[in-house]
Amino acid sequence: MTPTTAASPAPLMPALLNRESAILEFNRRVLAQARRDDVPLLERLRYICIVSSNMDEFFEVRFADYIEAVRQPGAGVSARDLATVAAEAHLLIDDQYRCFNDEVMPALKLQGIQILNHSDRNEAQRRWVDTFFQRQVRPLLVPVGLDPSHPFPQVANKSLNFIVRLGGKDAFGRENTIAIVKVPRVLPRVIRLPDEIAGTGQAFVLLTSVIRAHLAELFPGREVEAFSQFRLTRDSDLAVDEEDVANLRQALRSGLTTRHFGQAVRLEVVNTCPPELSEFLLMQFALPQAALYHVNGPVNLVRLNALIDGADAPALRFPQHDAPWPAGLSRDHSIFERLRHGDVLMHHPFESFEPVVQFLREAVEDPDVLAIKQTIYRTGSESPLMDLLIEAARRGKEVMAVVELKARFDEEANINWAERLEAVGAQVVYGIVGLKTHAKLLLVTRREDGRLRRYGHLSTGNYNPKTARLYTDVGCLTADAEMTADIDAVFQQLASLGKMRPLRQLLQAPFTLHKQMLAHIHQVADAARQGRPARIVVKINALTDVPLIEALVAAGQAGADIDLIVRGACMLPPGIAGRTDRIRVRSVVGRLLEHSRVLYFRWGASEADEALFMSSADWMGRNMFRRIEVAWPVRDAAMRQRVIDECLVPYLHDGKDAWRLQSDGSYQRIGTDGPSAQQALMTRMAAKQAG
Repeated sequence: MTPTTAASPAPLMPALLNRESAILEFNRRVLAQARRDDVPLLERLRYICIVSSNMDEFFEVRFADYIEAVRQPGAGVSARDLATVAAEAHLLIDDQYRCFNDEVMPALKLQGIQILNHSDRNEAQRRWVDTFFQRQVRPLLVPVGLDPSHPFPQVANKSLNFIVRLGGKDAFGRENTIAIVKVPRVLPRVIRLPDEIAGTGQAFVLLTSVIRAHLAELFPGREVEAFSQFRLTRDSDLAVDEEDVANLRQALRSGLTTRHFGQAVRLEVVNTCPPELSEFLLMQFALPQAALYHVNGPVNLVRLNALIDGADAPALRFPQHDAPWPAGLSRDHSIFERLRHGDVLMHHPFESFEPVVQFLREAVEDPDVLAIKQTIYRTGSESPLMDLLIEAARRGKEVMAVVELKARFDEEANINWAERLEAVGAQVVYGIVGLKTHAKLLLVTRREDGRLRRYGHLSTGNYNPKTARLYTDVGCLTADAEMTADIDAVFQQLASLGKMRPLRQLLQAPFTLHKQMLAHIHQVADAARQGRPARIVVKINALTDVPLIEALVAAGQAGADIDLIVRGACMLPPGIAGRTDRIRVRSVVGRLLEHSRVLYFRWGASEADEALFMSSADWMGRNMFRRIEVAWPVRDAAMRQRVIDECLVPYLHDGKDAWRLQSDGSYQRIGTDGPSAQQALMTRMAAKQAG
């Protein structure tokens, strides 16, 4: 399984692209979806919300780390780098609000869906809003006037707040001029007006507008001279020293309570905020001017998802895709029986995720199934798979769950599932100290004819039925003895922490995955130098690992043809003469979030001279060295060709959703009138179902 290669000459390396800038470039591509006339209007608004959600995470995690790197000499990040990235973020966010205000919302208004400000509302609407405020909002608001005995209140991460400048004197005759109004998270941010007073179409009001119209009522006897809504973003990484805690779950649960009050990294105010108020807030949170973002609209566009979900306009959404079951599987027949005749490949969401749930359900209900083992990364707060694992434990089966408690922003859900599983007697482990368990594995052990037989499932994506309808991923059900033995060996290692035998089929990070990927790239480079066919096609979410980039550059300079389909951040600059001119990088951003990882290598003309892997890992240092990941080979020729035909070829020919990375780090849309890989696959699978 291990390719042998000769030593490669050192490549002529180009300057790599900035990772943070590459992340911002990805969000520009997402925002471009909101400007497409062929995208339904409510979905265009959804893309704007996605950009806001992505940018929140960018500041909470990436930018916070970037700031910390600037403070550390030798980290390779300068103050100039920080200023450049901050300036790019400002430009992106300004562009996002222009798209929201000047393009999407006017278009929605023409379709009878609008957000009414106070000045837009008629008398009947104002009366309804006033009643709503008095009954639902006012009882929950506690304005805080600032003075030495009323210090600035704690402001939670991404919470909605108002700062108010007051005239006159308070009830005690003092001239304290600044007050803060914290808005509880339990209040809805988007409220739909009743149809009988909405006028023509559907009308919504924002909570910020409701409060703004009634601010004066919160300060009787005072004059509201100026105000602004504001929102603070904080560093949200949970800092837990895994080596120095007795119980990781308890330590993380304690950390969840303090996460909302990490180091401040960004301040958002509306563009009408008076300078003295924004300066006061910057000083309060110890932030530089570059951390201030004036926005022309709501300070949290993510909350407009409630409008998208609440609007009655199916024609303004993507048409529903009813994913068929994979060919070769039947709802009415045993999946175990089918797997005895060979593996089953599933391409989600073009094919249904339900067989994965059914596979586990069949295992739970089958009295001959003795043990079930599963990794849990992002399964959601509600999960039929977790409910089935709990039921399996109740029925007396041996259940082992490897629950990754450090899955960012899913920590609380995973902690809750871990506690529920432990309560019914399941064996729960939290992976390996210092490593996140990101591999997606499910193993069932069944007694058959007096012996034990294993059945397994591997996937590039999470065990989450909800995201399985939105993310493209590939999964494989198998009863292959070597593959399932490897899966079992990984579970044994995660539980016992012991050394395991060499795996026969799986590649595993942090041990063999990176090494074998480099070896395959070098093998292709050697073939190119010898004049043999040499080809690499890699579909991943991110490419930031420097050794892998260097190996790809060397292979390209040796003469290999290389296509990289990288959805998000890519630090390799393609198309530089004499350095990367044989490397092409494209990104596909469409209706679905591209999430599958497919790795293809060819180093000759025969069928034996190629390898195809699917993997849970992106080509990033953290995936290769700080996570438990797996990649598995597709050895069956027909299945390998299917993966190539569905996961690689359509994306290399996409002329609608694809962008080409330029050598300077910018992207150009390849076209708008050509084929869409995602749409073609949905159509193909629907035709199979109809046939």
